[in-house]
This record gives sequence, structure tokens and C-alpha cells, in this order.
Amino acid sequence: MKFEELGLAEPLVRAVRSEGYRTATPIQSKAIPEVLQGHDLMGCAQTGTGKTAAFALPTLQRLSHRSGERNKAPSGKGRAARRPIRSLILAPTRELAVQICASFATYGKYSGLRQTVVYGGVGQGPQVRALQAGVDILVATPGRLLDLMNQGHIDLGRVEILILDEGDQMLDMGFIHDLRRIVASVPRKRQTLMFSATMPGEIRKLTGQWLRSPVYVQVSPVATPAEKVRQSVYYVEPLHKPRLLTTFLRTTPGSRTLIFARTKRGADKIVKQLQRAGFSAAAIHSNKSQNVRQRVLARFKSQRPPVLVATDIAARGLDVDDISHVINYDLPEVPEMYVHRIGRTGRAGAAGRAVSFCGHEERPRLRRIERLTRRTIQVEKSHTLV
Repeated sequence: MKFEELGLAEPLVRAVRSEGYRTATPIQSKAIPEVLQGHDLMGCAQTGTGKTAAFALPTLQRLSHRSGERNKAPSGKGRAARRPIRSLILAPTRELAVQICASFATYGKYSGLRQTVVYGGVGQGPQVRALQAGVDILVATPGRLLDLMNQGHIDLGRVEILILDEGDQMLDMGFIHDLRRIVASVPRKRQTLMFSATMPGEIRKLTGQWLRSPVYVQVSPVATPAEKVRQSVYYVEPLHKPRLLTTFLRTTPGSRTLIFARTKRGADKIVKQLQRAGFSAAAIHSNKSQNVRQRVLARFKSQRPPVLVATDIAARGLDVDDISHVINYDLPEVPEMYVHRIGRTGRAGAAGRAVSFCGHEERPRLRRIERLTRRTIQVEKSHTLV
């Protein structure tokens, strides 16, 4: 379906076309008309399906339409001296928040609306100054948002549209109490949108609490891996994983390789092992400063990308095309996370490969993944590489 067939205004369609997009993705085709009609919405979609545009485009249109109505109304003494925050988007990580804000800026470049992003790990001065200048749309991570609210820099009393992206990850990261405080500060009369890659019971519970008669949109069955991703597993004990990894990278051609480690310390250790073996490698996790993380991502998107090693939390907002290989150096504890990881490759119709290293103690995790995905993952012969 073309974007102009979804009821979007010409300036938004023009902005989308300038980015080279002509046809809406399934999540966009299903979600945009519902959001434009003012419905609350619960969307279940994996990363790479276009869900940011699914909520950004209709949000921009609804805010622009109401801005036009306000501009026609006479201004009185009670009119706010600066723009109030009218839409709040919450994201679990700095990278995802920055990405979402950039999308709003791109799609809304002809709308006249202003947006900014606030997140921790950097000085708050520039963020406060942007807020003081007045913004219509605020993208935020929960911790920094609460800090600025407590200091009196942010007032959520005029929010019309509340959006929670990657809801499952925010719960996994322990943000539930922060989220409850934030939602309590937003007007009860609002439109609420929630998006999540998976649908655990806690997400369903929050949907019932925070959304009013929501429309449910799901573009693929929960925990369905990308169809064009070739999946395989090596049975290898932790002691031999470093050698298997370096041998695999040397003998397997690819464009960009993303490696998932279970811990921040583990990610750094893998990078050091790869560098000693002669590979260009870099790590991204929450202990890295925001500037370092941005430089690492810029390198990963370059023509000569390093091998990127990441933890699940840091990689949640990673939006990079042409990742040919995803390697699960450590299998995740939560099987749904496996699906999210391998969804980083095989995007936009391209083929991809997902490889897992599974030690004896990780076998139960592999069985849970296979039960969830309803498929048996092909076992590779490790002795050819180790």
C-alpha cells in the first residue's frame, strides 16, 4: 500500500518519498490508519519492520492538525509562553531514543513541529536549553526524563499522545516503577500507543491499565524468526569459543558481523581476543559513554566496519542495514531475545545468517529457543573449525 493511500497529508508523504520510500510496510499499513483515527494501539512487531514510522507519521499529522486549529484561535494572556510538550515517546536505550528523534525530524521536516531527545550518560545542559526553547515532541529514556522532571525542567501536563516503544525491553531493564511515575504525570485523557517485540504477560497487563479499548496490531506471529535467515548452531564448550569465533570469521565472507555477548565484561573480553587475533573489533554496552557508543556505531556503518560485539540492552536501538551475520557467542536466557537478535540480519528482504555457540550448560536454553520458534536449528560440525 502506498503512503498516500493511508490518509497521510501531502507534506508527510513528500518527506517519506524524499527518503526513498514508496510503499508502506505491513505494520505501517495496519497501524497508521488506526492512529490517525485517534485509537489507542498495541503493536507487536520485530525490529526492522518499520514500526518507528508507524507511530511517528500519524503522530506528526495529528499534532500538525491540532496546531493549525490552535493558530486560528485568538491568543490570550493564558497562552503558554513556550511550546508545551504534546507528545512523549519513551525508549529503553540512548541509541533507540536518538534514532526515534531523528526519524521524527526527518518525517516532520515540513510540519513546523519541533522535537528533541533527552537521555542519560551526557551532560544535561544542552538538553535543558532545547527544552527551554520549546518543543512539541519529546523522546526520552525514563531515567533522564524523571531527573529533569524532578528539577522542574519538564512538564508533562499537556501531553496528548504517549508512546512507549520496546515495552518488553523496558520491563526487562527494570523501568516499571519509573514508567508508572511517568504515566501518572501524563493527562488521563490522551492517546496511548505501545509497541513491543514480544508480548509477555506483564505487557498485556500494562496494556489493560494504560490503554483504552486498544486496537491490537501484529504483523507476524510472536517470536517468529526472519524467514530468510539461515540458522545454525555449533556445540562448543566455552574454552574453545574464542578459537571457533576467529576461525569462523576468517573462513566466512560477509559484510557486517554483530556478535552478542551475555555481559558487558564478556563483550570487552571478546573484543580483546579478536584484536589480538588481528581483527578490527569494537564493543558497545551501557558502560561506554554516549560519545564512544556513537563513534562505534558510526564506524560500524562505514565502508570498513569493525566486528561489533554488543550486549542485548545496548543493541536494542541498533538500526544498521546489511548485517550479514549475527553470532550468538552466548545464548540468551530468555528465548524471545534470540528472535530479536537474529532479526538484525535478513532485513528488507535480504538473506542473512545467524550462528549460535552452545556449550553443554547452554543446551537447555537452546531447547527453549527451539520450542519457542517451533523449529530444530541445524547443528554444524565444530571439528572443522576448532
